[in-house]
Amino acid sequence: MKITVIGCGRWGSLITWYLDRLGHTVTLYGRENSPHMRRFLETRSNELLTLPERVTLSTDLSVAAECEVLIVSIPSQGLRTLLERELAPLELRRKTLVLCMKGIEIDTGKRLTEIVEETLDRSNRVAVWLGPGHVQEFYAGIPNCMVIDSLDDQVKKKLVDAFSGELIRFYYGQDLIGNEIGAAAKNVIGIAAGFLDGMQLSTLKGALMSRGTHEIARLIEAMGGNPMSAYGLCHLGDYEATVFSPYSHNRKFGECYIRGERFEALAEGYYTVAALKKLAETHCVELPICETVYRILYENADFYLEMDALFRRDLKSEF
Repeated sequence: MKITVIGCGRWGSLITWYLDRLGHTVTLYGRENSPHMRRFLETRSNELLTLPERVTLSTDLSVAAECEVLIVSIPSQGLRTLLERELAPLELRRKTLVLCMKGIEIDTGKRLTEIVEETLDRSNRVAVWLGPGHVQEFYAGIPNCMVIDSLDDQVKKKLVDAFSGELIRFYYGQDLIGNEIGAAAKNVIGIAAGFLDGMQLSTLKGALMSRGTHEIARLIEAMGGNPMSAYGLCHLGDYEATVFSPYSHNRKFGECYIRGERFEALAEGYYTVAALKKLAETHCVELPICETVYRILYENADFYLEMDALFRRDLKSEF
Protein backbone atom coordinates (compact mmCIF):
# COMPACT_ATOMS: atom_id res chain seq x y z
CA MET A 1 0.00 0.00 0.00
CA LYS A 2 1.28 3.47 -0.88
CA ILE A 3 0.97 5.76 2.13
CA THR A 4 1.79 9.39 2.87
CA VAL A 5 2.06 10.55 6.48
CA ILE A 6 1.51 14.26 7.13
CA GLY A 7 3.17 15.33 10.35
CA CYS A 8 6.76 14.61 11.34
CA GLY A 9 6.36 14.92 15.10
CA ARG A 10 6.79 12.05 17.52
CA TRP A 11 3.60 10.22 16.54
CA GLY A 12 3.76 10.83 12.79
CA SER A 13 7.34 9.59 12.68
CA LEU A 14 6.43 6.50 14.72
CA ILE A 15 3.55 5.68 12.35
CA THR A 16 5.93 6.04 9.42
CA TRP A 17 8.46 3.72 11.06
CA TYR A 18 5.77 1.18 11.99
CA LEU A 19 4.06 1.03 8.58
CA ASP A 20 7.41 0.72 6.85
CA ARG A 21 8.12 -2.33 9.04
CA LEU A 22 4.91 -3.87 7.73
CA GLY A 23 6.15 -3.56 4.14
CA HIS A 24 4.16 -0.53 2.98
CA THR A 25 5.66 2.16 0.75
CA VAL A 26 5.72 5.19 3.04
CA THR A 27 6.49 8.88 2.52
CA LEU A 28 6.81 11.22 5.49
CA TYR A 29 5.87 14.83 4.80
CA GLY A 30 6.92 17.80 6.91
CA ARG A 31 7.04 21.52 6.24
CA GLU A 32 10.38 22.87 5.04
CA ASN A 33 10.65 25.18 8.07
CA SER A 34 9.89 22.43 10.56
CA PRO A 35 12.82 21.73 12.91
CA HIS A 36 11.63 18.13 13.12
CA MET A 37 11.79 17.76 9.33
CA ARG A 38 15.15 19.46 9.04
CA ARG A 39 16.56 17.01 11.54
CA PHE A 40 15.13 14.04 9.65
CA LEU A 41 16.54 15.34 6.37
CA GLU A 42 19.97 15.73 7.95
CA THR A 43 20.17 12.58 10.08
CA ARG A 44 16.97 10.53 9.41
CA SER A 45 16.56 10.54 13.19
CA ASN A 46 14.90 12.42 16.01
CA GLU A 47 15.43 12.00 19.75
CA LEU A 48 13.26 8.86 19.73
CA LEU A 49 13.79 6.84 16.55
CA THR A 50 15.62 6.42 13.23
CA LEU A 51 13.88 6.01 9.88
CA PRO A 52 15.37 3.56 7.36
CA GLU A 53 16.65 4.76 3.98
CA ARG A 54 13.72 3.22 2.11
CA VAL A 55 11.31 5.73 3.72
CA THR A 56 10.90 8.79 1.50
CA LEU A 57 11.17 12.20 3.17
CA SER A 58 9.45 15.15 1.47
CA THR A 59 8.69 18.83 2.03
CA ASP A 60 6.43 18.94 -1.05
CA LEU A 61 2.77 18.40 -0.10
CA SER A 62 1.91 17.22 -3.60
CA VAL A 63 2.97 13.76 -2.38
CA ALA A 64 -0.51 13.64 -0.81
CA ALA A 65 -2.00 13.29 -4.28
CA GLU A 66 0.22 10.32 -5.14
CA CYS A 67 -0.82 7.93 -2.37
CA GLU A 68 -3.73 5.60 -1.69
CA VAL A 69 -3.89 6.31 2.04
CA LEU A 70 -3.17 9.68 3.61
CA ILE A 71 -2.42 9.65 7.33
CA VAL A 72 -2.68 12.93 9.21
CA SER A 73 -0.90 13.41 12.54
CA ILE A 74 -0.79 17.09 13.43
CA PRO A 75 -2.13 19.26 16.30
CA SER A 76 -5.91 19.00 16.14
CA GLN A 77 -6.61 22.74 16.02
CA GLY A 78 -4.61 22.98 12.80
CA LEU A 79 -6.64 20.38 10.89
CA ARG A 80 -9.13 22.74 9.24
CA THR A 81 -6.35 25.02 7.99
CA LEU A 82 -4.47 22.05 6.55
CA LEU A 83 -7.57 20.78 4.78
CA GLU A 84 -8.93 24.07 3.45
CA ARG A 85 -5.74 25.91 2.55
CA GLU A 86 -3.26 23.18 1.70
CA LEU A 87 -5.03 19.95 0.73
CA ALA A 88 -8.15 21.35 -0.96
CA PRO A 89 -6.12 22.93 -3.82
CA LEU A 90 -4.74 19.45 -4.60
CA GLU A 91 -8.31 18.34 -5.43
CA LEU A 92 -7.88 14.96 -3.78
CA ARG A 93 -10.21 12.22 -5.03
CA ARG A 94 -10.86 8.67 -3.79
CA LYS A 95 -8.31 8.85 -1.00
CA THR A 96 -8.62 7.30 2.43
CA LEU A 97 -7.71 9.82 5.14
CA VAL A 98 -6.75 8.35 8.48
CA LEU A 99 -6.69 10.77 11.40
CA CYS A 100 -4.10 9.74 13.99
CA MET A 101 -4.85 12.65 16.29
CA LYS A 102 -7.18 13.38 19.18
CA GLY A 103 -9.12 16.57 19.69
CA ILE A 104 -12.25 18.63 19.12
CA GLU A 105 -12.36 21.93 17.23
CA ILE A 106 -12.73 24.68 19.83
CA ASP A 107 -14.65 27.21 17.73
CA THR A 108 -17.29 24.79 16.45
CA GLY A 109 -17.22 21.81 18.83
CA LYS A 110 -16.96 19.55 15.80
CA ARG A 111 -15.26 16.19 15.74
CA LEU A 112 -12.24 15.92 13.46
CA THR A 113 -13.93 13.54 10.99
CA GLU A 114 -16.76 16.07 10.61
CA ILE A 115 -14.22 18.70 9.55
CA VAL A 116 -12.82 16.36 6.88
CA GLU A 117 -16.28 15.49 5.57
CA GLU A 118 -17.30 19.13 5.16
CA THR A 119 -14.08 20.31 3.52
CA LEU A 120 -12.87 17.60 1.09
CA ASP A 121 -14.50 15.97 -1.91
CA ARG A 122 -17.12 13.35 -1.03
CA SER A 123 -15.28 10.66 -2.97
CA ASN A 124 -12.73 10.56 -0.16
CA ARG A 125 -13.21 8.38 2.91
CA VAL A 126 -12.15 9.15 6.48
CA ALA A 127 -11.19 6.93 9.42
CA VAL A 128 -9.62 7.37 12.86
CA TRP A 129 -6.72 5.47 14.41
CA LEU A 130 -6.95 5.77 18.20
CA GLY A 131 -5.88 4.11 21.41
CA PRO A 132 -3.03 3.74 23.88
CA GLY A 133 0.70 3.63 23.28
CA HIS A 134 3.82 5.76 23.35
CA VAL A 135 6.55 6.10 20.74
CA GLN A 136 9.23 5.09 23.23
CA GLU A 137 7.43 1.82 24.03
CA PHE A 138 6.51 0.84 20.48
CA TYR A 139 10.03 1.56 19.27
CA ALA A 140 11.36 -0.63 22.10
CA GLY A 141 9.17 -3.49 20.87
CA ILE A 142 6.44 -3.26 23.53
CA PRO A 143 3.05 -4.11 21.94
CA ASN A 144 -0.35 -2.58 22.56
CA CYS A 145 -3.97 -2.66 21.36
CA MET A 146 -5.62 0.12 19.35
CA VAL A 147 -8.81 0.76 17.40
CA ILE A 148 -9.66 1.91 13.88
CA ASP A 149 -13.13 3.32 13.22
CA SER A 150 -14.97 4.70 10.21
CA LEU A 151 -18.51 5.07 8.95
CA ASP A 152 -17.41 2.97 5.97
CA ASP A 153 -17.11 -0.69 7.03
CA GLN A 154 -15.05 -1.63 3.96
CA VAL A 155 -12.51 1.09 4.73
CA LYS A 156 -12.37 -0.05 8.34
CA LYS A 157 -11.68 -3.68 7.37
CA LYS A 158 -9.10 -2.69 4.77
CA LEU A 159 -7.15 -0.58 7.25
CA VAL A 160 -7.29 -3.09 10.10
CA ASP A 161 -6.05 -5.84 7.78
CA ALA A 162 -3.28 -3.66 6.35
CA PHE A 163 -2.07 -2.09 9.60
CA SER A 164 -2.18 -5.02 12.02
CA GLY A 165 1.15 -6.47 13.07
CA GLU A 166 3.10 -7.90 15.98
CA LEU A 167 3.32 -4.51 17.72
CA ILE A 168 -0.30 -3.41 17.36
CA ARG A 169 -3.47 -5.48 17.62
CA PHE A 170 -6.29 -3.47 16.06
CA TYR A 171 -9.96 -3.73 16.91
CA TYR A 172 -12.85 -2.64 14.69
CA GLY A 173 -14.45 0.48 16.11
CA GLN A 174 -18.24 0.51 16.23
CA ASP A 175 -19.04 4.05 17.36
CA LEU A 176 -17.30 6.94 15.61
CA ILE A 177 -18.88 9.59 17.86
CA GLY A 178 -17.95 7.78 21.04
CA ASN A 179 -14.44 6.93 19.91
CA GLU A 180 -13.61 10.48 18.82
CA ILE A 181 -15.08 12.16 21.91
CA GLY A 182 -13.60 9.57 24.25
CA ALA A 183 -10.14 9.82 22.71
CA ALA A 184 -10.12 13.60 22.89
CA ALA A 185 -11.48 13.73 26.43
CA LYS A 186 -8.90 11.31 27.85
CA ASN A 187 -6.29 14.05 27.38
CA VAL A 188 -8.29 16.28 29.74
CA ILE A 189 -8.37 13.49 32.32
CA GLY A 190 -4.61 13.22 31.80
CA ILE A 191 -4.18 16.88 32.75
CA ALA A 192 -6.33 16.32 35.84
CA ALA A 193 -4.06 13.39 36.77
CA GLY A 194 -1.09 15.70 36.44
CA PHE A 195 -2.77 18.15 38.78
CA LEU A 196 -3.06 15.37 41.35
CA ASP A 197 0.59 14.45 40.91
CA GLY A 198 1.59 18.08 41.33
CA MET A 199 -0.46 18.35 44.54
CA GLN A 200 0.93 15.01 45.80
CA LEU A 201 -2.55 13.51 45.68
CA SER A 202 -1.76 10.70 43.25
CA THR A 203 -3.75 8.22 45.33
CA LEU A 204 -6.91 9.91 44.00
CA LYS A 205 -6.18 8.77 40.45
CA GLY A 206 -8.36 5.70 40.93
CA ALA A 207 -11.34 7.89 41.74
CA LEU A 208 -10.42 10.20 38.85
CA MET A 209 -10.44 7.29 36.41
CA SER A 210 -13.77 5.96 37.65
CA ARG A 211 -15.63 9.26 37.77
CA GLY A 212 -13.92 10.66 34.68
CA THR A 213 -15.04 7.72 32.57
CA HIS A 214 -18.55 8.07 33.97
CA GLU A 215 -18.93 11.72 32.99
CA ILE A 216 -17.47 11.25 29.51
CA ALA A 217 -19.88 8.33 28.96
CA ARG A 218 -22.75 10.74 29.75
CA LEU A 219 -21.51 13.22 27.16
CA ILE A 220 -21.06 10.54 24.49
CA GLU A 221 -24.61 9.32 25.06
CA ALA A 222 -26.02 12.84 24.90
CA MET A 223 -24.27 13.37 21.56
CA GLY A 224 -25.81 10.24 20.07
CA GLY A 225 -22.97 7.79 20.65
CA ASN A 226 -22.72 4.61 22.70
CA PRO A 227 -21.80 5.41 26.33
CA MET A 228 -19.94 2.09 26.56
CA SER A 229 -17.34 3.52 24.17
CA ALA A 230 -15.91 5.47 27.11
CA TYR A 231 -14.94 2.12 28.64
CA GLY A 232 -13.11 0.99 25.51
CA LEU A 233 -9.65 1.55 24.04
CA CYS A 234 -10.37 5.12 22.99
CA HIS A 235 -10.80 6.37 26.56
CA LEU A 236 -10.49 4.12 29.62
CA GLY A 237 -8.18 1.80 27.71
CA ASP A 238 -5.83 4.74 27.14
CA TYR A 239 -5.69 5.82 30.80
CA GLU A 240 -2.52 3.94 31.71
CA ALA A 241 -0.66 5.75 28.93
CA THR A 242 -2.23 9.11 29.80
CA VAL A 243 -2.90 9.16 33.54
CA PHE A 244 0.20 7.32 34.80
CA SER A 245 2.93 7.25 32.16
CA PRO A 246 6.00 9.47 32.48
CA TYR A 247 5.79 9.86 28.69
CA SER A 248 2.31 11.46 28.78
CA HIS A 249 2.48 15.08 27.67
CA ASN A 250 -0.92 15.89 29.15
CA ARG A 251 -0.16 14.40 32.56
CA LYS A 252 3.23 16.12 32.63
CA PHE A 253 1.69 19.43 31.58
CA GLY A 254 -0.79 19.24 34.46
CA GLU A 255 1.94 18.41 36.95
CA CYS A 256 4.15 21.27 35.75
CA TYR A 257 1.21 23.68 35.80
CA ILE A 258 0.54 22.99 39.47
CA ARG A 259 4.22 23.37 40.32
CA GLY A 260 4.58 26.59 38.34
CA GLU A 261 7.08 25.01 35.93
CA ARG A 262 7.27 25.60 32.18
CA PHE A 263 6.26 22.79 29.84
CA GLU A 264 6.98 23.38 26.15
CA ALA A 265 5.51 20.25 24.50
CA LEU A 266 1.99 20.06 23.05
CA ALA A 267 -0.74 19.07 25.52
CA GLU A 268 -3.90 18.63 23.42
CA GLY A 269 -6.09 18.46 26.51
CA TYR A 270 -5.55 22.19 27.10
CA TYR A 271 -7.55 22.96 23.94
CA THR A 272 -9.94 20.02 24.23
CA VAL A 273 -11.27 21.07 27.63
CA ALA A 274 -12.48 24.38 26.17
CA ALA A 275 -14.35 22.48 23.46
CA LEU A 276 -15.78 20.03 25.99
CA LYS A 277 -17.13 22.89 28.08
CA LYS A 278 -19.07 24.18 25.08
CA LEU A 279 -20.35 20.69 24.22
CA ALA A 280 -21.46 20.16 27.81
CA GLU A 281 -23.48 23.39 27.67
CA THR A 282 -24.95 22.54 24.27
CA HIS A 283 -26.04 19.05 25.33
CA CYS A 284 -26.92 19.96 28.94
CA VAL A 285 -24.46 17.46 30.44
CA GLU A 286 -22.67 17.93 33.74
CA LEU A 287 -18.90 17.36 33.50
CA PRO A 288 -17.56 18.27 36.96
CA ILE A 289 -13.97 17.07 36.40
CA CYS A 290 -13.65 18.69 32.98
CA GLU A 291 -15.22 21.89 34.26
CA THR A 292 -12.73 21.95 37.14
CA VAL A 293 -9.81 21.57 34.74
CA TYR A 294 -11.25 24.39 32.62
CA ARG A 295 -11.57 26.76 35.57
CA ILE A 296 -8.00 26.08 36.67
CA LEU A 297 -6.50 26.53 33.20
CA TYR A 298 -8.66 29.34 31.80
CA GLU A 299 -9.92 31.20 34.86
CA ASN A 300 -6.88 30.84 37.13
CA ALA A 301 -8.96 29.15 39.80
CA ASP A 302 -7.13 27.92 42.88
CA PHE A 303 -6.22 24.22 42.63
CA TYR A 304 -6.94 23.38 46.25
CA LEU A 305 -10.23 25.27 46.42
CA GLU A 306 -11.39 23.52 43.24
CA MET A 307 -10.45 20.13 44.65
CA ASP A 308 -12.30 20.94 47.85
CA ALA A 309 -15.37 21.97 45.81
CA LEU A 310 -15.37 18.60 44.03
CA PHE A 311 -15.42 16.82 47.37
CA ARG A 312 -18.19 19.04 48.69
CA ARG A 313 -20.55 18.28 45.82
CA ASP A 314 -23.93 16.86 46.85
CA LEU A 315 -23.68 13.24 48.00
CA LYS A 316 -25.22 10.73 45.61
CA SER A 317 -25.25 7.06 44.63
CA GLU A 318 -22.27 5.93 42.59
CA PHE A 319 -24.39 4.82 39.63
